[in-house]
Amino acid sequence: MGMEALLREAKEKHSEIPASIKEQIVLEHTSLIRYIVNRIAVRLPSHIDLDDLHNTGVIGLMDAMEKYDPEKNCKFKTYAEFRIKGAILDQLRSLDWVPRSVRQKSRRLERAYGEVEQRLGRGATEDEVADSLGLQIEKFHELLNQVRGISLVNLEEIRGTNSDGDRTGTFADIVEDVHSENPFASLKLAESKHVIAQTISTLPEKERLVVSLYYFEDLNMKEIGGILGITESRVCQIHTKAVLRLRAKLKGLLDRS
Repeated sequence: MGMEALLREAKEKHSEIPASIKEQIVLEHTSLIRYIVNRIAVRLPSHIDLDDLHNTGVIGLMDAMEKYDPEKNCKFKTYAEFRIKGAILDQLRSLDWVPRSVRQKSRRLERAYGEVEQRLGRGATEDEVADSLGLQIEKFHELLNQVRGISLVNLEEIRGTNSDGDRTGTFADIVEDVHSENPFASLKLAESKHVIAQTISTLPEKERLVVSLYYFEDLNMKEIGGILGITESRVCQIHTKAVLRLRAKLKGLLDRS
């Protein structure tokens, strides 16, 4: 019996999912939780407790069991992965694991990329951004290395505000309703995907390649370095530049929308 059918039957027969079925689902998804934690962990400081993140992932999985609707055209594994990632990222945000000084440096770099590229009307090179910051290229690379831990893109930070300056819902709201019949939600999701795809397409070739290999081909930094013939450290720098550039572009696009 598939997971979708199992949950449908459990919800039809019981007021809540029996503990035995919950245990079965947790056991069957342990490797998925471990995989998600390990993927996120490569971008985190060493002091973050991975066991805590795994436990948080289990909580996200339990939440997925309760909220999953078998009638919607969505596989449980896909929905569970979204809820697990969301729970872990929420936990990391609550820990505020990135020092304030690093966040300030990240925002400084984002602004620099945004301002230089707006002025030039094209993608900015390392030298151009470094020059705008009054930094030698070596110091610029050091700055990139210092902020690479913040490269997890927080969609909550780029979704924009309304006319009163208040946050207006979340990307999680949109993603959670991707299979809804609501045409407005579907349009918003399509627009978001279009904006992200369009923004990625404007990245310099090497940054676009690193993003593709890392996020779509699921390779780690070392593997990407082997493919491109560069060091793992250089791949990290390129990835950080790509994320900073994306954050700056997406914020600009959403602020204008």
